[in-house]
This record gives sequence, structure tokens and C-alpha cells, in this order.
Amino acid sequence: MWLTPTEEELFSRYNPELQRRSLENRQQKQEEFDNFVTRLKEYSKSDKPIWEAAAEMEAKKKKIADAVRLAEQKQAEQTKTPLRGVVDAIEAARNDEGAEGKVDVKR
Repeated sequence: MWLTPTEEELFSRYNPELQRRSLENRQQKQEEFDNFVTRLKEYSKSDKPIWEAAAEMEAKKKKIADAVRLAEQKQAEQTKTPLRGVVDAIEAARNDEGAEGKVDVKR
């Protein structure tokens, strides 16, 4: 007959440093495991093998992340564009005044 120690018995045999680290990381590891199991359940709903469903999901996430990044870049360019027009208008007005009032503007 084989006896397997319980989790509590194993934990009590840890040195104090390992016990402390184990307690600190327990919640995070449990959440990661729950997320992993949830994803596996989601992948298993498909008719495809789990690894193919996982690859498709990763591709979708990457596509969404790329779209978000592209939208942020466009928004940043749009905020820069009106300022660029203002700087050009100021430079044009100064050029019309003459060389004595001209100030270099950094872009």
C-alpha cells in the first residue's frame, strides 16, 4: 500500500522561505491556472484540435492589437497635423512681414 502525503503535509516540510514565497504566489498561480483552463474549455468547443483553435485565437488577438496600434498612430498623426498647419501659417505670416521679424521655428 502506498501513502501519498497531503498538500498540507508537503507544505509543512518546506523551509520558511519557500513557505512564504508559496503563499505570496498562490493567488497569482491560481488565477493563471483558472485562465488556462477557461481558454482550454473555450478551444474545446470548436470542432478543430485545441492547438489549431489556440493558434486561430492568437492570430485574432494579434490582428486586434495591430488594429488598435494603427488607430493610435492615426490619431497621433491627426493631432500633429493641425499644429503643423498653425506653424506653417505663422511662418508664412512672418515671411510676408520681412526678414527682420523672422524667427526660426523648430519642427
